[in-house]
Amino acid sequence: MPSIAHFEIPFDDAERAKKFYTELFGWKLENYLGMEYWMIHTQEGTGGGMMKRQHPDHKITDYFGVPSVSDFSAKVEKLGGKILMPKMAVPNMGYFAVCMDTESNIFGLWEEDPKAK
Repeated sequence: MPSIAHFEIPFDDAERAKKFYTELFGWKLENYLGMEYWMIHTQEGTGGGMMKRQHPDHKITDYFGVPSVSDFSAKVEKLGGKILMPKMAVPNMGYFAVCMDTESNIFGLWEEDPKAK
């Protein structure tokens, strides 16, 4: 059964957000490929990432681990949801898509695949 596999926290000020979450939860942050994106290592439980806020309404996004992003994307549409960002690869990690449910909530799908290109 799919469960939360990853989360993303948007920020306006990277240093302020990094300080807040590292001091609050003791998370370890690692810059990803020199981009304005940091991987969050939580010690226990699901990890996540922090990224520059893309638009004023950009909120925390949860990603649900699924066996196939393609299959679940089709299911989202069949059930009346929308695909906001179609399947994309994260090289050597997996694939993701960003969706909207029937209540206008945004969530992601995540398929782990170390061979992703």
